[in-house]
Amino acid sequence: MARERILVVDDEYLIRWSLQQELGKDGYDVSVAEDGEEALRVFREGAPDLVLLDVQLPGIGGLEVLERVKAAEPDVVVIMITAYGMVDTAVAAMKAGAYDYLNKPFNLEAVKLSIRKGLEARHLRGEVQRLRQEQRTRFSLDRVVARSEAMRSVLDLVSRISSSGASTVLLQGESGTGKDLVAKALHYTGARAERPFMAINCASLPEHLLESELFGHERGAYTDAKGTKKGLFELADGGTIFLDEIAEMRLDLQAKLLRVIEEKSFRRIGGVKDIQVDVRIVAASNKDLEEERRGGRFRDDLFYRLKVVPILLPPLRRRPDDILPLAEFYLRQFNAEFGKQIAGLAPETERALLGYSWPGNVRELKNVLERAVLLLPGAVVEAADLPPEILGAGAEAAPPAAVDGAPVPAVPAAPAEGFALPPGGLSLEKLEDNLVRQALEQTRGNQTKASQLLGISRDSLRYRMRKMGLIEG
Repeated sequence: MARERILVVDDEYLIRWSLQQELGKDGYDVSVAEDGEEALRVFREGAPDLVLLDVQLPGIGGLEVLERVKAAEPDVVVIMITAYGMVDTAVAAMKAGAYDYLNKPFNLEAVKLSIRKGLEARHLRGEVQRLRQEQRTRFSLDRVVARSEAMRSVLDLVSRISSSGASTVLLQGESGTGKDLVAKALHYTGARAERPFMAINCASLPEHLLESELFGHERGAYTDAKGTKKGLFELADGGTIFLDEIAEMRLDLQAKLLRVIEEKSFRRIGGVKDIQVDVRIVAASNKDLEEERRGGRFRDDLFYRLKVVPILLPPLRRRPDDILPLAEFYLRQFNAEFGKQIAGLAPETERALLGYSWPGNVRELKNVLERAVLLLPGAVVEAADLPPEILGAGAEAAPPAAVDGAPVPAVPAAPAEGFALPPGGLSLEKLEDNLVRQALEQTRGNQTKASQLLGISRDSLRYRMRKMGLIEG
């Protein structure tokens, strides 16, 4: 491992010599310079990690050297050495980017401690920058699999919103359609990428804890509040907060959220001081917020404030062009993750994937591919490696036709033979609902027989019945 490099700049020989000796014993690679000109030359040649810099130098002064090295290498750590009582100079140095300053005569242990802390801060900044770059790459729009026109339109909208000043974005779509992925893409491809991204699922916490997580609390605000705690809005200042399943938020918290959006301020629980924040709020729900609003379960004012920039993510069954590219993407991902070398999908596997309705959307497809890769005995994913419900759907239903890129639900051959698309088009959702109701009526509510009539799995039928409100859970 390469030794960390330190440049000591001081016009006093004894100080240069003693620091070089002592810091060298600690494992550092130490260079020295006696004036500003030499310091800049050594800096250009050696690119040190840290500079110990005296303020009072012959020729180019220490403050000018500081400005030049920070301009050349913003991440370099500079610790200023000043004469006792030079407060104004120390303040100017800190404003110019110095990490710390030490007064002469200094204590050697204090110098070593400041150096350790400065280098740790440099390493931490480097790690943060590396992780942020990794996140920007991972969640860039170029890496989102989108062959269908429906998803390309969504990504085009995301690209325009991410670089805009939009303070609220509403993501709607069924569970598993990738709302969390879009939220991260909005953040990491925009101007806020250098600031925090905070996410919370509003359905995952009890109501009394959710408020504290979002807005924080003051010490003594309630029985268990042993100290002051910053909430996610405070921590996300300058960045993005992702509120997943926002329909589960209780009405009084919705009012507090509305205030944050409109006034860009809030108070911690038990607090009396307004805290100003600049946060982009990305809210998501797999429920129909319009229906929730009409039912009095979601505030009208918050609904319309969030809906300024809505993005609707289409379910996977409405974008069949994406199914095989997504499967191939996950196949490559899991090959790398699990050290496998699976070549691809057998033709009958592709037909089965295309013939299934994917009630769990992209998340379900990902899980299916992960299971196949983990358990696969051969070099190709065969149809037999797929779960039974997918095999049943693919075997009983031919690959569906498409209406505006959306597959027509699989139905028995006889009724479908005489079906023709009306000139004015139709509602695919209503068609699905109507066919499900007919199948249930013909089988007197027997879900197994109804799913067989429709050429789908029983799980797929129950998913549609839940969506239609015919069953709960």
